[in-house]
Amino acid sequence: MVALVEPQSLGLDALEETARHDLLRLNYPPANWVPERTGPNGKRVLDVLVVGAGMCGQTVGYGLLREGIRNIRVIERNGNGHEGPWNTTARMPILRSPKHLTGPDLGVPSLTFRAWYEAQHGRDGWEKLYKIDRLDWLRYLLWVRRVVDLQVENDVGLQKVEPAGDLLKVTLSTGETIHVRKLVMANGRDGAGGFRWPSFPSFDPADPKRAGRVFHTLEEIDFGKLVGKRIGVLGVLATAIDNTCTALEAGAREAICFARRSHLPQVNKAKGVSFPGFQRGQGMLDDDWRWKIYTYMLAAGSPPPHESVLRAQKLQGFSFRFGEPWLDLTTDTDGVTVKTTKGTERFDVVLMGTGFDVDLARVAELAAFAPDTKLWSDVRTPEEARANAEAARYPYVGRGFELIEKEPGRAPLLANIHLFNWGSILSHGALAGDIPGLFVGSTRVVQAISHDLFTADVARHVQNMVEQEDPELAPTNYFVAREKRSGTL
Repeated sequence: MVALVEPQSLGLDALEETARHDLLRLNYPPANWVPERTGPNGKRVLDVLVVGAGMCGQTVGYGLLREGIRNIRVIERNGNGHEGPWNTTARMPILRSPKHLTGPDLGVPSLTFRAWYEAQHGRDGWEKLYKIDRLDWLRYLLWVRRVVDLQVENDVGLQKVEPAGDLLKVTLSTGETIHVRKLVMANGRDGAGGFRWPSFPSFDPADPKRAGRVFHTLEEIDFGKLVGKRIGVLGVLATAIDNTCTALEAGAREAICFARRSHLPQVNKAKGVSFPGFQRGQGMLDDDWRWKIYTYMLAAGSPPPHESVLRAQKLQGFSFRFGEPWLDLTTDTDGVTVKTTKGTERFDVVLMGTGFDVDLARVAELAAFAPDTKLWSDVRTPEEARANAEAARYPYVGRGFELIEKEPGRAPLLANIHLFNWGSILSHGALAGDIPGLFVGSTRVVQAISHDLFTADVARHVQNMVEQEDPELAPTNYFVAREKRSGTL
């Protein structure tokens, strides 16, 4: 982790003034239009709780304010400056995405990364920029958050969600209990199932003996303690390689990345779906097409960025071992023994670059709802589900990213939980986690919430319309008092 220093420049000050004026021109934020409700505890019900203030949660929060939905809270389990992976577990120097992509700005030019960067480095600086520095992206996100005046409660996590009539009863890590109408789970790539740990006969990730010896690459790691160590790495994709490089750059003696496959994946298929038609259209396709697309994508895998591989190639002590899967792993006080298909290896430390899982049964906060949540296994044949066990575990979410009941009428409150994280990828594509799809995804979930909140209160809205008294003709000679008017005029 790095202590972030907020950039200061006259250009950035001027851009901030421009951006605020642009928002003013867009009448941002409009007045709140959602009627107040009182909960069972006598307190005002929260209309929307957004869990997570990383890139996705922040953009949804900003989008809700733009929609005139202002009775919201955005909570973030990490401290300020540690939202998302950028300053915690992301260990690449630059982003994978091209520098020109937009999303967190929601269409406001003065809020784009390019505007933020040019304000500090000029147009020439932008032209010379290859890709976005990882921490610059975080600084930019925090700048957008401040300019749009999105209030975030840092160091506050989600503890538990329970049904409470037609509301959701939410317990926060602070002990506070609130009632909410809508819950948006924008809690990151691991937010729909946690870390993926490999299954070995002699290894239990919950065993305290792994401390200091076996790490998942999505955990916090003190790389300064790996100086002079021999490290075994399970995995050869982006996260595995970035962690390997970080360890070697910190002074590790040797690091070997193992894979069952015979070579690295060669083509990033995600580039073939990163255009507006696919982003807007995939979630509207029938189940057969959506299943076909993402079972293929999951099977194909995504190669590590060439920049990561080049970074690794330059480091002394780095190597790949292809076609050598691990069979078992044991830890002791002196290190780790790994049994592979080709022999036995001894390491000081092991890094598991095995990514994250999607399995709602492992999301403790939603445990009360998991058994009733429809999964993709519920809409595919048993044969298809067995052949694609990972894909089959993904939740089958609706058009607005809402969870759906497995059995109609059994858990209607699921429609008020919107899964805006990686668990939605099979249903919508990469709209809740990747920069290219962020604008489409965040707009879609915000519009769905707006629609649901309006239709739930339509009787009140119509009654307010009927009772509205703002006589247009009061300044003229043709004004007629209400009690003298005919009909509904």
